[in-house]
Amino acid sequence: MAREFSTVGVVGLGTMGAGIVEVFARNGIDVLAVEISESALERGRATLTGSTDRAVAKGKLAEADRDALHERVRFAVGLDALHSVDLVIEAVPEHLDLKQRIFAELDRVCRPDTILATNTSSLSVTEISVATTRPNQVIGIHFFNPAPVMKLVEVVRTVVTAPEVVADVEALCARLGKVDVTINDRAGFIANALLFGYLNHAVGMFESHYATREDIDAAMKLGCGLPMGPLALMDLIGLDTAYEILDTMYRRGGRDRRHAPVPLLKQMVTAGLLGRKSGRGFYTYQRPGSPVVVPDEATPPATDAALADGARAITKVGVVGSGTMATGIIEVFAKAGYEVISVTRGAEKSATVCEAVKTSLNKGVVRGKLAETDRDAALGRISWSATLDHLADVDLVVEAVVEELSVKKALFASLDEICKPGVVLATTTSSLPVIDVAMATQRPADVVGLHFFNPAPVMPLVEVVQTIRTSPEATATARAVCAALGKTGVVCGDRSGFIVNALLFPYLNDAVKMLEASYSTTDDIDHAMKLGCGYPMGPFELLDVVGLDVSLAIQRELYLELREPGFAPAPLLEHLVTAGYLGRKTRRGFRDHSHR
Repeated sequence: MAREFSTVGVVGLGTMGAGIVEVFARNGIDVLAVEISESALERGRATLTGSTDRAVAKGKLAEADRDALHERVRFAVGLDALHSVDLVIEAVPEHLDLKQRIFAELDRVCRPDTILATNTSSLSVTEISVATTRPNQVIGIHFFNPAPVMKLVEVVRTVVTAPEVVADVEALCARLGKVDVTINDRAGFIANALLFGYLNHAVGMFESHYATREDIDAAMKLGCGLPMGPLALMDLIGLDTAYEILDTMYRRGGRDRRHAPVPLLKQMVTAGLLGRKSGRGFYTYQRPGSPVVVPDEATPPATDAALADGARAITKVGVVGSGTMATGIIEVFAKAGYEVISVTRGAEKSATVCEAVKTSLNKGVVRGKLAETDRDAALGRISWSATLDHLADVDLVVEAVVEELSVKKALFASLDEICKPGVVLATTTSSLPVIDVAMATQRPADVVGLHFFNPAPVMPLVEVVQTIRTSPEATATARAVCAALGKTGVVCGDRSGFIVNALLFPYLNDAVKMLEASYSTTDDIDHAMKLGCGYPMGPFELLDVVGLDVSLAIQRELYLELREPGFAPAPLLEHLVTAGYLGRKTRRGFRDHSHR
């Protein structure tokens, strides 16, 4: 039988500590909330009151339940008050010496059978535990912010944590309505180990002026369905907290350079730009603590006129290719009112593409998302061809043929001869260097990347890739076209993976390495990222959907270009691909899909 916890102590009543107090009190457990001073205690009390009042206002908590919740919480200054509780959770700032001092004091004050827990997100639970005479009763219970809302708890055991302590804490998590993942004491645990490498990489992208803060954040929200962009998330976490976590992970986690905090991060912390809590971080906020972003000197102009500045007029568009991507792009342009010429390698291919576009448009009508007249008008704007010569008078060409450089270069050399001057030539490549394609023509200034996401009619994002030879007019034209299609265009340089894949795939690769090291299971890692970070899919779910072969190819491209040891594809990923386990399409990847 698991132990019954009737009273719990919480040390430190910042946002996290106050949230943990609320979680316990909501679930009928008496809480003793402890701070260092009366003023800190009052701030903690105000945080708890504010949170529960908001829950009542939103209809998520009855007034009677709120009042009962507050009845269960007692407040006290000093650790001596915790002498008779069953469990203590510490939630003070992430400084090892501070936590060790607190644990040494708790060891002296608390009953011999009291479990001592830390909510650390990055420090070594083992190093904290050795400050006590009872390291076998010390455990990590890592809640996620905001604790009352977030479902995940990482239960972190050290090599000496007693099995019954782990079992008792797991049972407590279930009582709290949380999903727990139990793991060993390693830098960053699951969620932060996977999250912070990605966040740091995004800061590096911003620091090198590869893309704007708005474009980096929009790319990850719209391209991956994430609840927040990485830079907005850094502002929410706090840049000082993020710096401490990265620095700890770098020192404890084998000195992987991707966890070495990007220099800009240290500069911003030193300058007091800590994110939302200071009112200024990557973005500027209405006031310290406010979530409302206000314009600053880096905010791009929002006017359509600014977007179209220098853009060329586009009325007629050529789309070359016959795959899923080409089909989707034809539909997108035709629905947006452009005249479209579809060019494939023969009448048979054209008939197939035509049928696919009709089927997709008909689905839109059936679902009530498209009027029959609009469907007919869209189809009326498309003409079908099997020869590139028909592209002689278009204003824009979008190439969506196979991802082979030699094929794309040959095609662009032909387009260069056929198309009139001033035409923007766009490639939809997701992994090849756009400059290589551009240099196959005599007009590299007119060549851009337009990376649509699959399925093109649904996905709202397009990455506009400019090479060092792309003219400002060609970029402006591409952005204006994206806006006319109702898409969000994000502008970036011609680097492997662009924004989305460059940030997404190293994170997925890290998850595979974590599994390979037997640190956790596919289910627990997926749970951690979905429930702890709000991701729509866990990394292994996503890898199986994308295809392990596709994922491996992208990761190899990134590694080849950046030569960063941490980007080397995980051997387990290589082995699964070699074995023909490619994900859902072969019914076997990280999971077995044969029965689904």
